[in-house]
Amino acid sequence: MPPASTKAPTTVGAASPSPDLRLAPGAPGYRRMSFALFAAGMAAFALLYSTQALLPAVSADFGVSASAASWTVSAATGALALCVLPLSAVSERFGRRTVMTVALAVAVVLGLLVPLAPNLPWLVALRALQGAALAGLPASAMAYLAEEVRPKALVAAIGLFVAGNSIGGMSGRILTGWVAQVAGWRVGLAAVGVMALACALVFRALLPRARHFTPGSLNPLALARTVRGHLSDPLLLRLYAIGALFMTVFGAVYTVIGYRLVEAPFHLPQGVIGSIFLVYLVGTVSSAAAGKLVARLGRRGALYLAVTTTTTGLLLSLADSLATVLLGLVLITAGFFAGHAVASSSVSRTAKTGRAQASALYQSAYYLGSSVGGTLGAVAFHAGGWSGTVALGLLAVLGVVSVTLYGTHAARVHDRRVAAAA
Repeated sequence: MPPASTKAPTTVGAASPSPDLRLAPGAPGYRRMSFALFAAGMAAFALLYSTQALLPAVSADFGVSASAASWTVSAATGALALCVLPLSAVSERFGRRTVMTVALAVAVVLGLLVPLAPNLPWLVALRALQGAALAGLPASAMAYLAEEVRPKALVAAIGLFVAGNSIGGMSGRILTGWVAQVAGWRVGLAAVGVMALACALVFRALLPRARHFTPGSLNPLALARTVRGHLSDPLLLRLYAIGALFMTVFGAVYTVIGYRLVEAPFHLPQGVIGSIFLVYLVGTVSSAAAGKLVARLGRRGALYLAVTTTTTGLLLSLADSLATVLLGLVLITAGFFAGHAVASSSVSRTAKTGRAQASALYQSAYYLGSSVGGTLGAVAFHAGGWSGTVALGLLAVLGVVSVTLYGTHAARVHDRRVAAAA
C-alpha cells in the first residue's frame, strides 16, 4: 500500500499532481468502511435513545411525570453535547479509530448496566454516563470520513453514516417496545445492549486503518484557538444553529409521541408504539439521498425542501386519525434526516483545518438541540397536549428558515462586494 505522499511519475516540463489515494465508491476498503460506520451509527443511536420508546412504561413503573421520565433521554444527549468537543481533541492525539472503538465499548458496557438501575435518579445518572461515552463517536466519525474519503464522495459517505443512525434508532425502539410488552422495559433495554454489542464487534472488525491521519498534540490553548476560529466563522455558526433547531423538532416529537399514542383516541399497546419507529426507514432513504439533493438543488435548496417536508409533517400530526399521524411522522423524519445530512456534511466541507473540532461543535449543538427539544417537548405536552409540542416544533422550524434566509442574504451581499471590488 503506497503512502499518502506517493507521487505519480512526472514528464519533462510538467509536474503531474499526486494521485488522490483517499477512499471513493468502488475503491478497495470503501465498502468495508461504509458497513463499519453504518454499524457504529446503528449502535450509537440505538443506545442513545434506548429509553425513548419506553417512557410511558418508565413513568408508570417509577410513578413520575412525562417531563421527569424524559430526563432519561435528555441526560444522555446533554452529556454527549458537553463531552463531544473534548473527546474530539483526544481523537486528534490518539486517532479517530481508537477513540471510536473505546467510546462504543464503554457505551455498550453501560448499556448492559442501565437495566439494573434501582430508581429514576440512578437510571438518569447511568444514561448521562452513557451519553458522555458515546460523545467519542460522532465527531470522530465525521473527521475520519473527511480525512479518508474523497471530497466528491463525502456527502454520500456521511449520508450512509447518518442512515446507520436512523436504522439504529428505529431497530432499537422497535426491539425495546416489543420486548418490553412481553417482559418489561428493563429486559427491553438489555436487548438493545446486546444488539449494540454485536454492532460494535462488526465495526471493529471492518473499519480500515486510517491512512491519512496525522497525530496532533493535546494542547488546550491550540484547541481554544481552533474553537474560537470556528465560532467566528459565520457559515459554520449558521450550520450549527440549523443542526440544533432541526434536532429540537425531532427530539420533541419522538420523546412525546409515545405518550400521545398510549392515550385517547389511539390507546396503542407498547409493542405497537415501538413499531411506529419503522418510519425511521424513511430517514435512511432521505439521508442517503442528501448528496443527490444538494447536487440538484444546492445546499440552501435542499434545506428549504427539508423544512417544507418537516412543517407539513408537523401539521398533519395534529389529526386524530392514526393513518394521518403516521404520515406526519414519515414527513417529519424524512425532512429531519435530510436536513441533518446536508448541514453536517457542509460542516466537514467548510472547515479547512480542525475538522474534528468543527464536527464536534456541530454535534454539540445538534445534541443540545435534542436535549432541549426532549425536555421542552415534554413540558409543552404537559401544558398544552400534542398541540403544544407541535407549536414548539413549528417555532424551531421557523428558526431554520430564518437562519437559511439570512445566509442567502449574506451570500448575496458578499458577492456584490466582491463584484464591486473587482
